[in-house]
Amino acid sequence: MLCGPKDSEQQLISQCSVCGRYTDLVELPGSNEKYCLPCSADVATSILLTTEIDAATLAGRETRNLVAEFAQLSARILERSQSA
Repeated sequence: MLCGPKDSEQQLISQCSVCGRYTDLVELPGSNEKYCLPCSADVATSILLTTEIDAATLAGRETRNLVAEFAQLSARILERSQSA
């Protein structure tokens, strides 16, 4: 079953690439991996934060808050993957 923009998400009952749960999965655009909903949200957020950190660094802006948020998010993803 396809959801969202054409070929952007595909729901399948399979194993999440992060946490290993068997559930409906989505595929993020530009990624070959498939994730459950909570993990896909965290992975998408990490991609956006990385982009924002890079842009802020190139523009000479402060990145401390973005880096702290990224660290918290990374810890949550790591915890989820280790609990599987």
